[in-house]
Amino acid sequence: MMTLLFRALALIALVGASLAPAAPGDRGPLLLAAASMQEAMNAAADAWAARGHPRPVLSFAGSSALARQIRAGAPADLFLSADEEWMDDVEGAGLVARGTRANMAGNRLVLVRPAAKPVHLRIARGMPIARALGDGRLAMADPDSVPAGKYGKAALTALGVWASVENKVARADNVRAALALVERGATPLGIVYGTDARASRNVALVGTFPPGSHAPIRYPVARLASSRHKDAEAFRRFLLSSIGRSILARYGFSAP
Repeated sequence: MMTLLFRALALIALVGASLAPAAPGDRGPLLLAAASMQEAMNAAADAWAARGHPRPVLSFAGSSALARQIRAGAPADLFLSADEEWMDDVEGAGLVARGTRANMAGNRLVLVRPAAKPVHLRIARGMPIARALGDGRLAMADPDSVPAGKYGKAALTALGVWASVENKVARADNVRAALALVERGATPLGIVYGTDARASRNVALVGTFPPGSHAPIRYPVARLASSRHKDAEAFRRFLLSSIGRSILARYGFSAP
């Protein structure tokens, strides 16, 4: 009877262990990444896991929201921003591990429309974008804080048309939320990154903004000073390696 009891207890302990949450050391590093990096970072995480490492945990949002989370003490290992200003903000607060910041990728800024709703508009100085919108709105990430929105506002200002659309902007929390508005046909036009347009079958490209109309789009990545994960630095280096850059290129990102 005692032997059977010990066997039953051992079986219960084994089952309980298999159902228990993974210990922190069994999880991959936590990467806070710009929303526009979803497909590329998931592919990179899969490639890293295929090499025998625990798969990194990915969390996507607007870079501004992620930077605020980091400043508020969110436990994370890596930060991937869609612009240099929000990385500057985090680094200026002493939250970036020294010597780990590096520009990882570049992108383009584009104007998109719903795939089923043609819009005839050429991106140029003084373009009649307000007329093209009609009673509709222009989907953008928040131009006051989110990188894609700030790039968009700068481009429209450089082209002399921001004043004509400023009151027609549908402000989104991040660039993917802006893309979703166009995908659903809720807005006739939207400003997103070239990689976002490429990732969606439900939008069509109207045109690409001239590179000189806005600051260069660069994605810096860094390890956070509070990180203690054993794989954090190795995964950061993997993202910057030739393999990591080839994954980014596959999803339309350019060299920084």
